[in-house]
Order: sequence, then structure tokens, then C-alpha cells
Amino acid sequence: MSTLYAGFGCRRGCPAQTLQRLLRQTLAANGLALANVQGIASLEHKIEEPGLRQLARQLDLPLTGYGAPGLLEFASFLSHRSAVAYRSTGCWGVAESTALALASDRGANAYLRVTRQACADATVALACFDSPSRTL
Repeated sequence: MSTLYAGFGCRRGCPAQTLQRLLRQTLAANGLALANVQGIASLEHKIEEPGLRQLARQLDLPLTGYGAPGLLEFASFLSHRSAVAYRSTGCWGVAESTALALASDRGANAYLRVTRQACADATVALACFDSPSRTL
């Protein structure tokens, strides 16, 4: 099983329980294990959100923030480009872009393993990268 990186978008004040539930549901629906998640990412100003910080602590995972301008390079890889997200954040999709950014920081050829999944207050996407031993 490949290493996974989770990208999150969330509303201000979104609790860790909501984020964890969304992550676990997404993993379960795709036959993936929480043990394979090796990092969490979001926009750099969002990593100060108490819910995201608490989630990272609960799962004992690093939390990485990215600036919106640097996420624009991933726009062509997104499953959905949101004009609303772009107007409010400066990137076309927070969860997918940050998951891809974190995976690409860790290895070559990052791609979305699970596209954006949403609940009322948050979104999550899972990315991974090609390992040298992967055969295509």
C-alpha cells in the first residue's frame, strides 16, 4: 500500500472530530488504511485552526501549510476547479492542491489517489506519489 498525504480545506472553527470523521469515512470508502497517511496539509493560514492542529496531534502526523500562489501549479491536476475557492483563497481547490503539494514534496509524480470529498464544514483529498519500484 502506498503512502498517503491528506489535504484539508475547512471552515473557520471546524472541530477535529468533524475532520477526523471525514478522513476516516474517505479512507474506509476507498479501502485505505489510516496507518498509510503520513502527513496533513492545508493553506498556510489554516494550519493555525484549532481543529486541524488537534487532528494532527491526535493522529501524530505533521501538519504542513502552503501559500496559495504556490498551489496554482497543481490546477491542471484537480478534479474540480472552484471559482468560489479561488476568490476566497487564491487557489482553485484547497484539499486537492494541498494534498498534491505535500505528496510532491515527498516524491516524484504526485497524483490524487482520492479526489475531493466533502461534508458541510470541510473537504479532504488524498494524494500519493510514484515510488521508484512502481511499474506502469
